[in-house]
Amino acid sequence: MKTWQKVVGGVAALSAVGAVSVLGAAAGLYLSATRSYARSRRQSKERAIRENTAADNAWYLRHHPVEWTQISQDGLCLRASWLAAEQPTDKVAILAHGLGHAREQMIPWARVFHDWGYAVLMPDARAHGESDGHTIGYGWTDRHDYQQWVNQVVAKNGDQSQIVMLGISMGAATVMATAGEKLPANVKAIIADSGYASVLGEARFRMRHEFHVPTQPTLAIADQYSRLGDYRLADGDIANQLRKSHIPLLLIQGANDETVPVENLDLLYQASAGPKQKYRDPVAAHIATREEDPDRYDRLVADFLAPYVRG
Repeated sequence: MKTWQKVVGGVAALSAVGAVSVLGAAAGLYLSATRSYARSRRQSKERAIRENTAADNAWYLRHHPVEWTQISQDGLCLRASWLAAEQPTDKVAILAHGLGHAREQMIPWARVFHDWGYAVLMPDARAHGESDGHTIGYGWTDRHDYQQWVNQVVAKNGDQSQIVMLGISMGAATVMATAGEKLPANVKAIIADSGYASVLGEARFRMRHEFHVPTQPTLAIADQYSRLGDYRLADGDIANQLRKSHIPLLLIQGANDETVPVENLDLLYQASAGPKQKYRDPVAAHIATREEDPDRYDRLVADFLAPYVRG
């Protein structure tokens, strides 16, 4: 409350019209960044499918994905696709998509893990695809959803399940945030491709570099405004979650990433308390490292997982 009073006090020093403008801009920033509606959820699914190759989408459908559901801690119905392995296995990959997309964005990664003998779970994040929700979690509220997905995998696939979580962009933040929560020993490794170190830091970067608008005082007010919603933006400290985790972590980011600051790779690497590796592709843009050289990317992931996943 004191912080909010300080922010409002600073704005009050502006003219009455200016104060209303700043407060309105802050509220608009928060709502536009976090709100999701039926149309945007439908578009996220369409976008994910459209960006894949026809061959990838056909592969996915041929493998007859089975719908899984769960009810989140705050009462949302969340949905995911389960792709069974060709042969019974205890190896499972949980794949987390990026902002403004849906589970289908992860089909290219699903094909790789499936070829390696894994079963695959591909959730729609809250407020994306066919999952419920009107507030985008940016990986922060999603961490509890993924705890539940992990538990469901163990319950359905068996106590011997070996789980790998891989995410891209917002999905990378999701799996890293999940790593800092209580998880069963079944989670063997995490791969985070192009993830950010904090929700608020990512918002600050996008305001400056994508929208070319000053961050203060608008972002500070938006952060306080977010207290009225499902979570506060400043609470989304992804790097701090890694300080609490000893799960092996592979970090990947392209040197030409213009969506997530490139220094996030080092910030997250330094924060991680467990076994860790990092790879910075010299030319790739945001989530484009695999696109640049799929064979090299897949070898990197396979070599990283080899000490931690049996079979």
